[in-house]
Amino acid sequence: MKRKLIGAIGVAGMMIGVAACGGSGGSGGSKASGGDAGNTITVWLMSGSNPPNWTKQIKAAYEKKYPGKKVKIAVQQWDGIQQKLTTALSESTPPDVIEVGNTQTPYYAATGGLKDLSKDKATLGGADWLPAMAKSSVYDGKQIAVPWYAASRVVVYNKKIWADAGIKSTPKTQDELFADLGKIQAKGTKDALYLPGRDWYAFDGMLLDAGADLVKKDGGSYKGNLDTPQAAQAIKLYKKLNSYGTAPKDKDEATPQQSDVFAKGDVGAFIGLGWEAAGAISKNPKLKDQVGFFALPGKTADKTAAVFLGGSNLAISQGTKNPKGAMNFLKLAMSDKFEGALAKEGGIVPNKSSLNSNLAGNEFGTVSAAAAANGGTTPLIPEWGNVENAPNPITTLFMTGVLQGQSPSAAAKKADTEMDKRLSQK
Repeated sequence: MKRKLIGAIGVAGMMIGVAACGGSGGSGGSKASGGDAGNTITVWLMSGSNPPNWTKQIKAAYEKKYPGKKVKIAVQQWDGIQQKLTTALSESTPPDVIEVGNTQTPYYAATGGLKDLSKDKATLGGADWLPAMAKSSVYDGKQIAVPWYAASRVVVYNKKIWADAGIKSTPKTQDELFADLGKIQAKGTKDALYLPGRDWYAFDGMLLDAGADLVKKDGGSYKGNLDTPQAAQAIKLYKKLNSYGTAPKDKDEATPQQSDVFAKGDVGAFIGLGWEAAGAISKNPKLKDQVGFFALPGKTADKTAAVFLGGSNLAISQGTKNPKGAMNFLKLAMSDKFEGALAKEGGIVPNKSSLNSNLAGNEFGTVSAAAAANGGTTPLIPEWGNVENAPNPITTLFMTGVLQGQSPSAAAKKADTEMDKRLSQK
């Protein structure tokens, strides 16, 4: 999954993360390199996933604990990573440890490129991993990766606009949210909620909350499953939320960047990630003390709505020339010390709830971690990547179709037909 890692700066307690199209210090180059099998391991981390202090400290800790051994951390960009990593894993000297997006993990596992870590699960802390995060690290009954971190989308809101509308606390139910957005619009704010018509990951949380399954098993293959009452319920909720603003029905959250829209200071809220809030603050410092966060409410106050759980796993290449060194690095990275340090510096959801205390003082991280308890992912099957390739039929045919007036069933049939074609591709 392409997404950005939240860091920590300013009042929001976050730094601006680095996107799929951005950089975060250095590059892994165009050719895989596993280094000297005896002395050096190469670790591929994705752009935005390597906070500077954490990166410096884990490298130093590894080289101190294993004298004479070195670790090379190479930062990769999200754009084009699937092809680049697929090629790297097939070469004779692949990187030893790799970061893979949680929804991409089954694809790499199906190619045979990831080492089976089942016998090492206990020593890597597997007994305490959050189930929603751990699920994506298992393929065909084998532990082929380990859950590293997660991030969930929450409601980012302008405290001043909400207060000016007479709202004294954040909503605890969806009905309260609708009422609050109505009050904000009544005060003259056109975009009480800015929600573009193709924000696929925000919508996926609503699908999960409705109990919708994106695919269904049909014999030995998968087929699209949007033409259901549950998916209809989810898109009706999405359409209603979209109606509380002027966001385009045929664009995603990056066209334009919703953080740039929020930065203008006249938007009540949007559904997004911490780096987007920090990005808005960097463009408009006047927002520094005005940005707040809350989880999208559920139908009742006892449970927040489900969310799409984005994030990354760590894995060892099947073809590593230094499996011992790779495992030693993995043990260090997955230790409470470094998992906690990543959460503290990066503001991300750690893989154990016992480590959430590291998010103290980071409002987004705290809210995101609470929301993640009710999180899920897209279907964890190798073929899923074909569905999300542009143009994504879920966004272009289903979401925009319904928002522009088609019935949920009619739009779903079109999307399901295209999904069926893509799910049959190998």
